[in-house]
Amino acid sequence: MNRKRGHRQNPKFDHVFEYVYVLVGAAIIALSFNVFLLPNQIASGGVSGISTIFLSVFGWEPAYVQWAFNIPLFIAGVIFLGKQFGVKTLVGTIFLPFVVFITKDIEPWTNDALLSSLFGGIGVGLGLGIVFRGNASTGGTDLAAQIINKYTGLTLGTCVVLIDGLIVIGAAIVFDIERGLYALIALYVTSKTIDLIQIGFGRSKTAMIITNKQEEIREGILNKIDRGVTKLSAYGGFTDDERPVLMCVVDQREFTKLKQLVKSLDPSAFVVVMDAAEVLGEGFKRA
Repeated sequence: MNRKRGHRQNPKFDHVFEYVYVLVGAAIIALSFNVFLLPNQIASGGVSGISTIFLSVFGWEPAYVQWAFNIPLFIAGVIFLGKQFGVKTLVGTIFLPFVVFITKDIEPWTNDALLSSLFGGIGVGLGLGIVFRGNASTGGTDLAAQIINKYTGLTLGTCVVLIDGLIVIGAAIVFDIERGLYALIALYVTSKTIDLIQIGFGRSKTAMIITNKQEEIREGILNKIDRGVTKLSAYGGFTDDERPVLMCVVDQREFTKLKQLVKSLDPSAFVVVMDAAEVLGEGFKRA
């Protein structure tokens, strides 16, 4: 639908970059854990949350606890879910605790629990979003959730919430209710940051245009804005007459130009505009 073309990359370079994403993302998660979450006893779900609780209760090294959970969970995932995770997920599963171990002596960046939950959540979300960009994961309780989902019929989202919820409740019991609430804040911030990294900062607009001058507007979009346009078949609800709809996706910066174009060609045109959170294809992001 869109005419602008992106640059093609060598698939081999793409594969290498995926491993880079996994390593960089895992390192960011580990650093955020050590400088924000762990020193302030914020157990915001996942194996890292479990390791925070175990450090307080048993005094066990968080990196060892994470390896002790992650590696068996990865093996269980391969057994029960199949070999769909690949080497990249195994790399993330092992590398993340390794970075936790080698950065364990870094001084906390803040001792304020609220700041730690906010910036720790951002850091973990940023790291996970980058890992997901590499078509991998860091294993852990996500794999446990997928196994439960397969054998219980519960939705994957419900399984994740149940597991993380139990960890947050455990933190509230071991530490205090306030720390449990901070953990919930960190979880929420993490989820929103992942969405932001996955979708991106840019926002595109989808315009649905109903007009009697469809050819003029179509030509204007193609030639003056240099965007593609799709003609959809539609019928008027009152007249039952055929009224084709033009659909066009433009960048935020092109939207004003599109509005001015439509207004100049057909002031009576009916235009519906919607946010497009993510657009894949020529002229936008590559899939």
